[in-house]
Amino acid sequence: MINMKKMSVRLLTIALAALLLTGIVPAAADGTAAASVTVPQAPSPFDCKSAVLMEASTGKVLYEQNGYEALPPASVTKIMTLLLVMEAMDAGTLHWEDTVTASAHAASMGGSQIYLKEGEQMTVRDMVKSVVIASANDAACALAEAVAGSEDAFVARMNQRAAELGMVNAHFENTNGLDDTAQHHVLSAMDIALMSRALISHKEILEYSSTWMDTVRNGAFGLTNTNRLVRFYRGCNGLKTGSTAKAGFCVSVTAERDGMTLIAVIMGAPNRDTRNAAAAALLDWGFANYGLYRADAGTPDPLRVTGGVSPHLPVGYEAFSCVVPKADTEAVEAVTELPDTVAAPIGKGDAVGKITYTCKGDVLGEIPVTALEDCPKISFGGVLLLILARFFMV
Repeated sequence: MINMKKMSVRLLTIALAALLLTGIVPAAADGTAAASVTVPQAPSPFDCKSAVLMEASTGKVLYEQNGYEALPPASVTKIMTLLLVMEAMDAGTLHWEDTVTASAHAASMGGSQIYLKEGEQMTVRDMVKSVVIASANDAACALAEAVAGSEDAFVARMNQRAAELGMVNAHFENTNGLDDTAQHHVLSAMDIALMSRALISHKEILEYSSTWMDTVRNGAFGLTNTNRLVRFYRGCNGLKTGSTAKAGFCVSVTAERDGMTLIAVIMGAPNRDTRNAAAAALLDWGFANYGLYRADAGTPDPLRVTGGVSPHLPVGYEAFSCVVPKADTEAVEAVTELPDTVAAPIGKGDAVGKITYTCKGDVLGEIPVTALEDCPKISFGGVLLLILARFFMV
């Protein structure tokens, strides 16, 4: 009589062996099927033209839906405007308490605005606040003119900076995203994620983008954040909304939980509520499925040096971080490769080894172990002095 249980086991064994031979299932060293990094199930497509989810500290893209299509971005444009303003302050050519005078051109901007009048003066701080919180088109233009002298000159800088950031589908025609007369003012969701990542490296921006309500003109004019997720989504601290008839409803949302910051970009949603729901759902998926692995900087034991003025060389390595599926955070391993000895001369910063971070056999990244100081090669006279010193010590 045929033993069906034994036959089933035998058939499964044959099937697994066939898969191993064809390479469909990788084999571990002991002949068993090797584990692999967990791949979270992607969310269902969102009701929008494009979407991207990026982890901010590493720039790793966790999800994209038509993320490279160039589309009208509406007021999300102002992320680049704000980035250049912040970089001008870093360079010392603009300061928070500088006074900006509104030109006739800036005062003529329509749409969302703080109703600047030609010749009205306001500090850079209040104008930045107005752009970040209330999406003020007139303040965005006035800031651009303060930085570059004219909106056209500033737009040229926007396009230059976009190229530097790798925003391959970006083309700016103005500072604020108004598109009634714009011919080819476009960004992709990936472009928006890249410039958002650059902007939030300026932490002062997050102070304003996470503010629900504020005022300018000594309290006479109220500002309410156009990004409702700041108030209703846990951990949300920015960043910028936008909507026009041509662009639909767009947003770049930043949120931080458990030390990890995510950037969710939604473009071309049919209405505000759908846009906000899609951004929240995308962030939920990211926080539920991914975590940030961190390893601190360190200093291993000094290495022995041959032929150097010093017999030992202090070495160290920088901190490392990467995004991994939450199911695999405990499976990350660090392998340090260092020689027993190194030969002089060695310069400060020279790589003498490396640390490789892996997860279930997949390489996540590596960082060099470097010399923390110079170690010149010892001269003949130096060797002689060393011998004499040891002789007399004896």
